[in-house]
Amino acid sequence: MTSSSTPAPASHGAPQPLRPLRRLTARGREEAHRVSSPLELFFDLCFVVAIAQAGAELVHSVAAGHAGEGILNYAMIFFAIWWAWMNFTWFASAYDNDDVLYRVVTLVQIAGVLVLAAGVSRAFADHDFALVLLGYVIMRLALTSQWLRAALGTEGPERTMALRYAGGVLLCQVGWVGLVVLPEHARPWVFLVMAIAELCVPVYAEKDHNTSWHPHHIAERFGLFTIIVLGETIAAATAAVKSAVAEHDALGELLPIAAGGLLIVFSAWWIYFVVPIHGHLRSNRQSFLWGYGHYFIFASAASIGAGLEVAVEEVVGKAHISTQAASAAVTLPTALYLLTVWALHSRHFKIGIAQQLVLPVTALLVICCTFLGDWAVPAAGAVSVLAVVTGTTLTARTVGREHPANAATAAS
Repeated sequence: MTSSSTPAPASHGAPQPLRPLRRLTARGREEAHRVSSPLELFFDLCFVVAIAQAGAELVHSVAAGHAGEGILNYAMIFFAIWWAWMNFTWFASAYDNDDVLYRVVTLVQIAGVLVLAAGVSRAFADHDFALVLLGYVIMRLALTSQWLRAALGTEGPERTMALRYAGGVLLCQVGWVGLVVLPEHARPWVFLVMAIAELCVPVYAEKDHNTSWHPHHIAERFGLFTIIVLGETIAAATAAVKSAVAEHDALGELLPIAAGGLLIVFSAWWIYFVVPIHGHLRSNRQSFLWGYGHYFIFASAASIGAGLEVAVEEVVGKAHISTQAASAAVTLPTALYLLTVWALHSRHFKIGIAQQLVLPVTALLVICCTFLGDWAVPAAGAVSVLAVVTGTTLTARTVGREHPANAATAAS
């Protein structure tokens, strides 16, 4: 499934061991058989620990009737997790040389996200972002050292690009201190300004020279992280159902929610992976929009799990919200997921208005399911499955029409 991120050197005799320290130079964009390394997979799993912590706190906030505050805190913390993950992923696609120093610095970034995860509860409960900020700074300083190392291994426009990245990341860390020192009412504005500043760093850094990221590798990395997030969603929802059944013996009431949630997650996986998105990633303009948009894909996918937990707590009487509000905790992130996957993935491969409308119409129908009371979640699951069936059928018909036409053209 995976291989080392650095190809073995060609030799006519016995394989020569690679040196522990090597120059950090750019890899080729056309490199064959490029796949995720074991270190990258380990990196992803550790980052999902932080996502799980943020999701758990979101559940508590929504179930307690503080949805607005919980969503705001979740959005800020999830941005820190997602942005650090994405920056590492893009850097690794272009510069991963898998030597000792590269591995150590990557492990430092993993330690940073675990520090961030440890501070999630305090951020939600006490609005204390000190530990979250510390974890984020650890991750970002480690990435800065990687960019400085890349700058030492090259020259010209590529060196300028690497130095711009390092300087931009460092400068942004100064601005993030505002989350700790400024009053609470100012923090959302600090977050908004600094999030925009962070998003501008890659655009500025690569305006004269592009990193040699690998399209197939990038598509695989994002796909694998989507799988892990969806898996965490299933794990969280399963734990909630198990706990509710053990404490309240409400299996009959919980089975529809469990079934609907499973159908939603299965459909979410199918819809994401039905198209070969790596063929669309040809330029920085396309890739930046695609990569930035994954904030909403990852956040909504993780929020589906949180919403299912809220729905379970509402059924057993542990949530202080209405059935409709609990249903919305599932249907709204599901609709957001469908719309963002359509905007970033599916629409580039759909032919005709009927195929293009499948996911947007499905998102609208899922939102309408919010008002179906106790049957909102299973209805949303059924609608999601119907979208998969409809999309598959329309695609099959299109392919069926094209094959005879191609055969006729070849015969003429």
